[in-house]
Amino acid sequence: MELRNLITFIHVAELGSFTKAAEQLGYSQSTVSFQIKQLEEELGCLLFERINHTITLTERGHELVSYAHKVRVLTDEIRENLSEEEVLSGNIHIVTPDSVCDDMINSDYIEFHRKYPSISIRFTTGDSALMLDMLDHNEADVIITLDQRLYNKDYVIAMEEPLSMHFVASTDSELAGVKNLSIRDIVDKPFILTEYGQGYRRIFDRELAKMSLEITPSLEIGRTDIITKMLAESNMISFLPDFVTEELIASGELCYLDVCDFKVDIWKQLIYHKNKWLSKSMKTFIEYVKEQEFSV
Repeated sequence: MELRNLITFIHVAELGSFTKAAEQLGYSQSTVSFQIKQLEEELGCLLFERINHTITLTERGHELVSYAHKVRVLTDEIRENLSEEEVLSGNIHIVTPDSVCDDMINSDYIEFHRKYPSISIRFTTGDSALMLDMLDHNEADVIITLDQRLYNKDYVIAMEEPLSMHFVASTDSELAGVKNLSIRDIVDKPFILTEYGQGYRRIFDRELAKMSLEITPSLEIGRTDIITKMLAESNMISFLPDFVTEELIASGELCYLDVCDFKVDIWKQLIYHKNKWLSKSMKTFIEYVKEQEFSV
């Protein structure tokens, strides 16, 4: 059984397409089809059902996915452990929400690069659904979510922590310093929020709906650095994680509003797929994040 056929099988299974697998592997579609056919003949079973240009894994195909991942992990581990190269190198693709990406690049990336200059990191942003889909299709190595707490047998939670969230406004706001505010006191005020349907914004809207409330923001934008800048210069309100606002709170440009009857349960989680092989560079990145007490 040839390893390359198993690798091709994994790509087809993850992407659900012979064409996409061929593009990702740099093969022709006929080569991918031949390798899958060769694998099916060798195993004596059908791995994919092909109906009207749509392919789905058969029961035997699902069984092979697990074995194929184990073979790939062991092969990659052997290659890395027997390599004489001592300098840590490799590529890591990290997918995060906009706010986490900004914070990681601004606060921690430079120091990580100084320590491990041969490790190349690619940042991509997206919402939680996109991130999990990318993990499932091996298009992301690791993701960081700001969302409800995730439990799934297919994912490894490498690190997690609950997030504190507050309504925030300029210290010049008429609501600054007002005690025991109700959510109903502020829902009609001008709001600037992160994008609709994504991450903690989705949970925020859901909790409002439970109270038969809705906020129509004056502005929606994914960039929390822009949101905090606009808050400091206007009479608008937002709802943000504390790690985004803590410096401006400390400097006195922003303040937390004392809203007493509204709370959401948001978690920051560092996640990778259970079938993902952890290279030395990826292990190093994960440990680096842990050493920073998940403050990225």
